Amino acid sequence: MGQATAPIILGAGPAGCAAAITLARSGAEPILIDRDGVVGDALCGGFMSWRTAATTRSLGIDLAQLGAQRITALRLFAGDNFAENALPEPAYGLSRHAFDTALRDTAVQSGAQLEIDAIRTLAPGCASGEARHYRSDSLFLASGKHDLRGATRPRGARDPALGLRLRIAPDPQLTALIGESIELHLFAGGYAGIVLQEDGSANVCLALRKSLLARAGNDPTQLLEMLAGGSETFAARLSFARANPRIDTIASVPYGWIAQDTAPGLFRLGDQAAVIPSLAGEGMSIAIASGIAAAQAWQQGGSEAAPAYQRAFARRARRPVRVAEAIWQLGEREMGGRALTQVARSVAPAARLAMRLSRIAA
Repeated sequence: MGQATAPIILGAGPAGCAAAITLARSGAEPILIDRDGVVGDALCGGFMSWRTAATTRSLGIDLAQLGAQRITALRLFAGDNFAENALPEPAYGLSRHAFDTALRDTAVQSGAQLEIDAIRTLAPGCASGEARHYRSDSLFLASGKHDLRGATRPRGARDPALGLRLRIAPDPQLTALIGESIELHLFAGGYAGIVLQEDGSANVCLALRKSLLARAGNDPTQLLEMLAGGSETFAARLSFARANPRIDTIASVPYGWIAQDTAPGLFRLGDQAAVIPSLAGEGMSIAIASGIAAAQAWQQGGSEAAPAYQRAFARRARRPVRVAEAIWQLGEREMGGRALTQVARSVAPAARLAMRLSRIAA
């Protein structure tokens, strides 16, 4: 099908790059726009599930060849309760800097045109940046957790979720402590995920309620100290962090939100399509899957295919998002976290089933 204008992709993260690679390899000439000329290290996404590894390989990128840390087990901590379960298949720990760099390089090598500009507003057929306006009848919105004016997601939660991240420098003792595992430390009001990455550093990512941060005087450092005071295992990990570590934050994450529909010409990708609670470790897989699916829909039907794509992807994302949401809501309650850990320890098949149900279908 002929297309009047080149497709424009807003955001060069995993979702946007997956769309750009797929479109470029089909003969299209997508324009990939990102605000950062130098690839950063996004807050979320340091854990790459086995599904992420498979979809990334379909784009020609092998996580192991990027030096990613192999992950074979899930560890759950809730108070004095502990459980460890083997993952259904090996996963990986990899920084978003390394992951996004590989994806962006592949997109450009495949034929995508990269533009550096900060997009501020979105209107039908037009994305307005600081440098200029970009016009196309096919816009792919892949701005991650950050909304653009004109295409915002609802944020009406009474006690919204926040994201925090710190990086702990490589240490042989810490490496021996965590090993080939992804750790989830559950506490009332949220959780912390810890995984080693390609350089041996530990990525500590927290998702928690705003009210919990408020209890710590809205000070992330005091919050970490408060959480460590209630968990010996979490305190043991944080003891390797330097004094006054840099803590990255993101506010009001709409976990559980799914785009049910869209207008012709606007394809929503990644977190702009579905926001899975991050404890599932499936955000990167959803991002890449949405980028590939949107590009394939465009190849078949052009800009008019956007609504059908969005509805189909919403159905595809519903099960993993709802399963992860139910686990997250249970885990952020003190008794619920203990119950989850006890079940994971005593009924291993149930834990493995939950892991599989929270993956997006291939």
